[in-house]
Amino acid sequence: MFSSHGPSVRELAVQGLSSVERGYDLLAPKFDHTPFRTPDRMLDAVEETLAQTGGTFGSGLDVCCGTGAGTAMLRRLCRDRITGVDLSAGMLARARRAHADDARVDFVRADARALPPELADRYDLAVSFGAFGHFLPPERPALFSGVHAALRAGGVFAFPIGAPLPPGSPVWWAATGFDAVMRLRNAVWRPPFVMYYRTFPLGGVRADLHAAGFTVETVPLAHFGRQPDGTPRWRLVLARRPL
Repeated sequence: MFSSHGPSVRELAVQGLSSVERGYDLLAPKFDHTPFRTPDRMLDAVEETLAQTGGTFGSGLDVCCGTGAGTAMLRRLCRDRITGVDLSAGMLARARRAHADDARVDFVRADARALPPELADRYDLAVSFGAFGHFLPPERPALFSGVHAALRAGGVFAFPIGAPLPPGSPVWWAATGFDAVMRLRNAVWRPPFVMYYRTFPLGGVRADLHAAGFTVETVPLAHFGRQPDGTPRWRLVLARRPL
């Protein structure tokens, strides 16, 4: 799962015993060589689907941008300003280095649960990849309300979401086991490191998006096929701020 350029077991242990912010500061130099980075296959699928459903966009916002993988996608989809937001200064430093050749791109250090007021009403497309496990369910309303405020009327908040894991399958046991270990770790160790795999179900997410003022639709990400019952393995959530 990790390349020879990725973090060692010791480095991962130190990260896991740190806060989320400090942990990602430590991981940043090697993050792109870990399986935690969103795969290019997913980024390509989302980009193609957004291009088909919305064409091109004006300004773009990458929420919890990390080292800027999603920002690169926004550079191709958006004509105007692009902003990446992340809590980790280390991750932002890597993102700035990766996108230093584009004057349209800027990065802001901020908590996604409390986006700066100067970002309000400035974007036509917001995306986020691989970050929602860092937010507990009670924190989603603040997260979604902030993105809603950052979008212009008619703007879209887009992110992929996977189908529910089949109960009892190996991947279900792996995710359930990981979440249990994280809950135990956070019960006995401070500061907490919030990262869970089974706290972002589509039903609850849709309800919280509606409560934040979005209209919500989903479209299949065809690249990933369908499950035996015919439902998509992955969907793209398109949450729109109404006109």
